[in-house]
Amino acid sequence: MNESWMNSISPYVRSARIMESSSLAGEWLDYDHVYTYIDQGEAEFFLNGVKFLAREGDVLLMHPCMPHIIRSTSDVPLVQYIFHFDLYYDENRIASNQTDGPWLRRREIVPREMQLADIYPISHLQLPDRIELKKRFMQMQKEWLYPTFGGTLLNKSICLEMLFLFFRYQNPSKGTEGKSTKGWPLIEGAIHYIHQNYQDPELSNKSISKHVGVTANHLSYVFKTQLGVTIHNYLKHVRIEQAKLRIIKGRQNLTEIAEDVGFSSIHLFSRTFKANVGVMPSKFSAMQSALINK
Repeated sequence: MNESWMNSISPYVRSARIMESSSLAGEWLDYDHVYTYIDQGEAEFFLNGVKFLAREGDVLLMHPCMPHIIRSTSDVPLVQYIFHFDLYYDENRIASNQTDGPWLRRREIVPREMQLADIYPISHLQLPDRIELKKRFMQMQKEWLYPTFGGTLLNKSICLEMLFLFFRYQNPSKGTEGKSTKGWPLIEGAIHYIHQNYQDPELSNKSISKHVGVTANHLSYVFKTQLGVTIHNYLKHVRIEQAKLRIIKGRQNLTEIAEDVGFSSIHLFSRTFKANVGVMPSKFSAMQSALINK
């Protein structure tokens, strides 16, 4: 890789968080770069239709607008340290305040933000560097949550250190280049359609398969075989994740949220939420409020 571009970058950290999940972690399309460190567990990462197996100690680096699906494959919860960043400070991009959200087109991304589009997206860190990464990440997250004077500069320096660790262990020739996912165009088309229409309570396997141009049985088979989850369960996952985001924002009551994310009744929403999250939506809301107050 030509390293000359590295001399000019000025990273801006948008967010930093630790995520823990016990099953399918979901699907995203992000406006910025996503740096993910696997602290515990194993998972399949589908990046632009190519499957990579990630385990404890691995770092994945995804460029803007790279569709990625994450599916936990281990018995223990998948724990990820994640931060979002731009390669270059740009007030217009920062003002947009986007991390994930609507499906974006590549043309909306500034070309210089695509410097990492052709890299091998996964590296495996040795134990000493894993410890250092976690220590520095906690500093980054603390600064992002509780900003101090000069904090943007601090997080810029930490981001550069994180990038150095990623590139230090780049060696795609030692591992596999990833496996292309069979039927990916169908899967991607179905996922896009689900994310665009999850608010429709009538959305079904039939309407999704009709949109991508195959039979419901064929799409169901390809989806379940490659991703390990049914279309129905994936749609349910998307709706619950959207509901969680709305609960955290606190701008709607639970009945409004249930309707907004595609459930036909508050009772069905509550039952589905508890089955997937482990607590009722009202309890989840109270927990989030307590966490914010703390």
